[in-house]
Amino acid sequence: MLKQQYQLYINGGYTAGSTGEYFETYNPATGEVLAQVAKASREDVDRAVAAAREAFDRGKWPRLTAARRARVLNKIAEIMRARFADLVRLEVLNSGKTVDAAKGQIGQAIEDFEFYAAAAVTEGGRVNQVPNGFFNYTVKEPVGVCAQIIPWNYPLMMAAWKIAPALAAGCTVVLKPASHTPITAYVLAEICTEAGVPEGVINVITGSGSEIGPYLTEHPGVDKVAFTGETETGKDIMARASRTLKRVTLELGGKSPNIVFDDCDLEAAVDGSLYGIFYNTGQSCEARSRLFVHRAIYDRFMEQFVEKAKRIQVGDPFREGVHMGAVISAEHERVIDSYVQLALDEGATLLCGGKRPEGPEFAKGHWYLPTILANVHNKMRVAQEEIFGPVVVVIPFAEEQEVIQMANDTIYGLGSAIWTKDHGRANRVAAAIRAGIVMINSPISAFPGTPFGGYKQSGFGRELSLETMQLYTETKSVVSYIGNRSLNLFGL
Repeated sequence: MLKQQYQLYINGGYTAGSTGEYFETYNPATGEVLAQVAKASREDVDRAVAAAREAFDRGKWPRLTAARRARVLNKIAEIMRARFADLVRLEVLNSGKTVDAAKGQIGQAIEDFEFYAAAAVTEGGRVNQVPNGFFNYTVKEPVGVCAQIIPWNYPLMMAAWKIAPALAAGCTVVLKPASHTPITAYVLAEICTEAGVPEGVINVITGSGSEIGPYLTEHPGVDKVAFTGETETGKDIMARASRTLKRVTLELGGKSPNIVFDDCDLEAAVDGSLYGIFYNTGQSCEARSRLFVHRAIYDRFMEQFVEKAKRIQVGDPFREGVHMGAVISAEHERVIDSYVQLALDEGATLLCGGKRPEGPEFAKGHWYLPTILANVHNKMRVAQEEIFGPVVVVIPFAEEQEVIQMANDTIYGLGSAIWTKDHGRANRVAAAIRAGIVMINSPISAFPGTPFGGYKQSGFGRELSLETMQLYTETKSVVSYIGNRSLNLFGL
């Protein structure tokens, strides 16, 4: 149920911010205010970190057996499933995404907790072979207090991606959701407490990222920072965290290539390419925003691609049959449009979209039509910089090596997609692409259990997989001497 006001969530319950200040969070589809949200200060960050520190140091969570932590994670998933409809509604209201998109993302968030419940009881140390007379084993221990900063494009799912593995490993958390979309993070904290997570283990603070984000990142009580968001912010976080040698995980921006070869299933490639860029209104870090099409099929592909793009339904996110909802804010709508105008000024051709939709339904809120730009070359800003909206640039190619070179010619390396019936080519190109995720004949990039993360300036570390557990644990090596002679190494 939507509340009119959200306080900070610290030490197992809601608490007022130290300054008494609030900010408003909106419905992007209507521009209407949804709720007042507490604006945290540095003092509030100190309180949240102190609560997480005490919960960790006193062992309220990390000293529980893995099996007991797993039961709590499964209980979180159970409660989320029981409240599925309400979570979907809140997510749609606060993010502007379509109800179908919200259902899929919250469904995955539930599965994330179930996946990491299983991971909690399977992760462990090992025994190593060492010289005779010695015995060595390793144990996995939680890294400590984790600051987790998440974006607005997948609010609840990103919270689950961060919180679930941290809890499974035995860590405690201070979560900072995006100011645009804080509501479901608070609801998730409530659910965690109801499921049996001890007080202080999960804390949620809200406010300006530029004000409390750096302070949280630098805080001496924090052991690890996990951030998903824009690349320049990630660089700043990495620099600040380095001052105290915090562990850091960064999942950053992308400009992902979508490569369509001439031997592809044309209909599947068209449909998958539409989904790859226009899903979630193009507001995805791994959105396939650079579309490379083989010259031999370029005209046929583009005819179908443009025709179907014009049929994408944009509108009320709660209405059945709508494919694209609102963009997150008026400011972001202006950013998207500025890139389109820049591309046109540089000689690109607009094939569809390039503006807000018309009609009384769109008089309020923030909107942008599915947009396709042709006559683009790979060095143009619109082909190199992340737009984070429903805009795709189309570039023809003739040779395999040519398209590999263009695909890799970017500072990013998050997602990529390949469309071909030639399995040899598919795997050959997949090996050559410098990206953390390669999709072959599919636009779907992530399931619980599949590593998600990037190369180059798309960040480092992997989420959503067993590998993620390594990022929330330290390895302790224990060496024992079990021989029957004393070790007089100085010979005295």
